[in-house]
Amino acid sequence: MKRTKIIDVLKSTEYGKEVCVKGWVRTHRSSKAVDFIALNDGSTIKNVQVVVDPTKFDEQLLKDITTGACICAEGTLVESQGAGQSSEIQATKLEVYGLCGNDYPMQKKGQSFEAMRKNAHMRLRTNTFGAVMRIRHNMAMAIHTYFHEHGFFYFHTPLITASDCEGAGNMFQVTTKNLYDLKKDESGKIIYDDDFFGEQTSLTVSGQLEGELGATALGAIYTFGPTFRAENSNTPRHLAEFWMVEPEVAFLNQEELMDLEEDFIKYCVRWALDNCKDDLLFLNQMIDKTLIERLEGILKETFVRLPYTEGINILQEAIKNGKKFEFPCNWGDDLASEHERYLVEEHFKKPVIMTDYPTAIKSFYMKQNEEAPTGATLGSSIGYKGTIAPGPTMQGTDVLFPQIGEIIGGSVREESYDKLMGEIKRRDMDMTHLWWYIDTRKWGSCPHAGFGLGFERLILFVTGMQNIRDVIPFPRTPKSAEF
Repeated sequence: MKRTKIIDVLKSTEYGKEVCVKGWVRTHRSSKAVDFIALNDGSTIKNVQVVVDPTKFDEQLLKDITTGACICAEGTLVESQGAGQSSEIQATKLEVYGLCGNDYPMQKKGQSFEAMRKNAHMRLRTNTFGAVMRIRHNMAMAIHTYFHEHGFFYFHTPLITASDCEGAGNMFQVTTKNLYDLKKDESGKIIYDDDFFGEQTSLTVSGQLEGELGATALGAIYTFGPTFRAENSNTPRHLAEFWMVEPEVAFLNQEELMDLEEDFIKYCVRWALDNCKDDLLFLNQMIDKTLIERLEGILKETFVRLPYTEGINILQEAIKNGKKFEFPCNWGDDLASEHERYLVEEHFKKPVIMTDYPTAIKSFYMKQNEEAPTGATLGSSIGYKGTIAPGPTMQGTDVLFPQIGEIIGGSVREESYDKLMGEIKRRDMDMTHLWWYIDTRKWGSCPHAGFGLGFERLILFVTGMQNIRDVIPFPRTPKSAEF
């Protein structure tokens, strides 16, 4: 008999029809009169109940159907007499595909997420991780659908690169060289002439720079793929391998960029509420009882558009009134997550798009504003102290979300060759491997803007999960690449 997915069985009202379902046993309750098997195949958070007359089946067969076992059940679809489900199956045939012993690590009992990470190969079978992964799929579909409907082209940027978009230097090297016999020059530097690409290459930290090239040819593109950062960070917000969504658009100004960021992220949240109802209800009950309310609230709010200087003033005023922060927040300091969350969760109580950051703490490619703000207290990170006129600011547009902090980082890009080169020289940057990027400012340069959204941070917000390692199937973190 042809298999029917459990999600379709539960929707069906064709009572009396013979059906075949296959999946993994969630629970098996036995008695002399009747057995109840809760079966799940991953197509939905809900289980189908298989009702078994134990007098009609081999005793050993029923003993083999334990939590985690994989089985096939055929029978008659009937209207359920119990609460919690509309349909159930009266079994006429049972077959065990895969036994599951008492040492099965995902038994039906409370386990910490940390413990489940040690069994990442099996945790996907749990209700929580099944829900998270179905939502993750839906968010990917929302992203592709949004950009397709808005005239963007899906643009594939390289995973292997000789450039460092962020300038941080924390990259994973890619090489075919024998690491036990590295050829070096007289100064001790590694010679890459005999390497596969003939030069030092790494896994990408971002597809943005190549994405800008696509935008200046196709008008509007987006990338959506894995990125890598070799940062020794063990926080609940960082991964070494994560996915990024990076649209780039020609002829887009700062206001239009903020409109795009807000519209895009609201579309994704709305998609989750419309298409992931059962999974969200489960997570709302089991993980975060304010989840659905918070998601619905995002759709009702107009995001605050807050210049960095005003944000600093708000934070400094909070400090004067007794608020304690672990990190400093003077003008010129890069805001920490605690500062971002204070602005979003306590001060405004809604998402914030922070704009016009100091140029010195942002990337070289961002467009500078014509005028600098005045009257702010400067931070040590840009080498100033005291209340004097700050340095230049750039047209950044970072979206800050409750419980997450920064979820989007964006900006208008500098289109002027002379201004871009001036900033590169001020930073004393080695642009040997970015000559092609600079060329775009020589030949037919145009105003353009874009942003990067951390996909896993979006999933964190939409699911209510607390650790980024629990919203990706197989997390890559320092000292952890086992699965």
